[in-house]
Amino acid sequence: MIKIIIATCAIAAIASAAQAQTMDPSAMDHTNMDHAAHMKMMEQAQRQAVVAERGKDVMPFNLAATTHIFTKTAEGGTQQVVAKKTTDAAQVNLARGHLREIREQFSKGDFSGPSHIHGQDMPGLAELREAKLGQIAIDYKDVKGGGQLTYKTADATLVAALHKWFDAQLSDHGKDAMEGHAHHGEMMKP
Repeated sequence: MIKIIIATCAIAAIASAAQAQTMDPSAMDHTNMDHAAHMKMMEQAQRQAVVAERGKDVMPFNLAATTHIFTKTAEGGTQQVVAKKTTDAAQVNLARGHLREIREQFSKGDFSGPSHIHGQDMPGLAELREAKLGQIAIDYKDVKGGGQLTYKTADATLVAALHKWFDAQLSDHGKDAMEGHAHHGEMMKP
């Protein structure tokens, strides 16, 4: 009985250390990493933590319980927020409500949410703010486990701005974001 308890404690300690290593960049093995790469990784991890904290002011859903998916297209792209557990009705509804709300804000030229979360100098944001109303069509639809915004514009400068904006969000949201894949012929090469 004591051996089982000791073994269970040892397994729990190993699992806890492994989890801490995946969550804390400073606990990772850096033996094959030069100082510049280490510093960049640390800066990125710190920025992601700041973005996650600021995100709580704007995004009603749990960032860790959802995934942002950004897919670039020739006309702009799609942004999805889906619950990691599609059966989590609370997160699904919160993600859908948030995307509907930001669609309304963005359609009026209000990009205060991304500015608050990612900063005023977020790549692509200045160009998006300068767009004339209606120059970027933004459509919402429900998708399995969440919602989706589709951004379309005929202006190549705004398409490039949307792509920079997507890239910045991918970087800032880290493990809670991923790049999507467009259907054949839809993806625009950077």
